[in-house]
Amino acid sequence: MTKKSQSLLGMSFFGPALVLLCIFLFLPMILTLVFSFTDFFALNPNLIHFTGLSNYFEVFQDEDFVMAFLNTVKFVLIIVPCQCLGALGLAMLINKVTYCKKYFKVAFFIPVVMSLAVVSNLWIQIYSPEGIMNAILGFFGIEAQPFINSASQALPSIAFMSVWQGMGYQMIIFLGALQGINPALYEAADLDHASAWRKFIDITLPEIKPICIFVLITVTIGAFRMLVQPMVMTGGGPSHSTYTVVYDIYETGTVNWEIGMASTLAIVFAFFVMILTVIQNVVTRDKDEFNDKPRHNKRRMKSIGRMFVKDTEAEYVDQSREA
Repeated sequence: MTKKSQSLLGMSFFGPALVLLCIFLFLPMILTLVFSFTDFFALNPNLIHFTGLSNYFEVFQDEDFVMAFLNTVKFVLIIVPCQCLGALGLAMLINKVTYCKKYFKVAFFIPVVMSLAVVSNLWIQIYSPEGIMNAILGFFGIEAQPFINSASQALPSIAFMSVWQGMGYQMIIFLGALQGINPALYEAADLDHASAWRKFIDITLPEIKPICIFVLITVTIGAFRMLVQPMVMTGGGPSHSTYTVVYDIYETGTVNWEIGMASTLAIVFAFFVMILTVIQNVVTRDKDEFNDKPRHNKRRMKSIGRMFVKDTEAEYVDQSREA
């Protein structure tokens, strides 16, 4: 088969996927950028005018957008550390379990495959005044809490539910990374009488650092995209306390039919997430000192192991001579 025929065969397989990407991804992105400079109103598409940067100036003067942005940042500040640390902790516990390991992996992963709408409705019942959560609080003598019916408790309540729902996915990723660490490193650390904390700091974290960065970025982007949970559980309330940026984009574009303004909100939001992702990559990228530390620890563990072997051989020779 010639190179030309191979290229045509490859394009025949890649062509349909490329067409779908152009229709459902690239074209909407281009139209969103174009409409963000217009006053396009979906119910009257013939009256469309170029407005320049006026939409962008208006966005930052919109109180609903500012409130939605602050609420989204609060969601991110709660979800990202709790979900990442919780997933890492679960992965380390399951990695140490010798019995029923598959059961625990499936049990913690089940919420991930469930629909967000179903999970949200389930937690509405859990957070209700007669729900399980208030029953548990009542058992410890704590009075019933309003949870999602309170402006001060609704946001952390939804964030806690989101952490519970998505933790299993990151747990599986961390578990795969932990199982890929060379056991000889821990054996050498045991010979050095290293504590569990030192083994975690000097071996576990450096070995799974790329996975930690990947999980941190994906969880952050997912937290910024939160929409279904506040839409189903609170409708953005009470008092817009759970109103997010994506929710604002949805209502502006599909409820108010202001496609131009919704496109502007989407562009601003996407630009902010891109900047945040770049900052995360710069802050968490591998420095020379971090790159050298794992290799230094490996060399140190190996040298300890070699010293132990030499000492054992010398002791065996001495015992043979005495015999």
